[in-house]
Amino acid sequence: MLIAVALASGGMLLWPVVARGARAGTLSASAAVQLINREKAVVVDVREPAEYAAGHVLGARNLPLGQLEQQLPDQVKNKATPLVLVCGTGSLANRGLAVAKKLGYAQAQSLSGGLAAWKDANLPVEKA
Repeated sequence: MLIAVALASGGMLLWPVVARGARAGTLSASAAVQLINREKAVVVDVREPAEYAAGHVLGARNLPLGQLEQQLPDQVKNKATPLVLVCGTGSLANRGLAVAKKLGYAQAQSLSGGLAAWKDANLPVEKA
């Protein structure tokens, strides 16, 4: 019985580490704001231009996912610069995150929940 309790408590202690690893590279809206303000992170919106024009994070650059690999090195030359990748819901941004990491942007992260989470947090959105 004591061994079972020890294993269960050990598993509960390890769960936060495992869960954090599964979400590696994702940011909440408030954490993204801190990264933008404190570390001058560049916000990259990976949606198509029409979606971007309908509303995007204030100051975001539009680099559609299909063109991200070709355009990102020209738009953000310093690979040490923190990146925040954004899309509508977070799924495209996660794919863009893989592209950015492959290109060597070690501090790239995606906005968890995308623009919807940004709006839910009552953060500024602009239209082109």
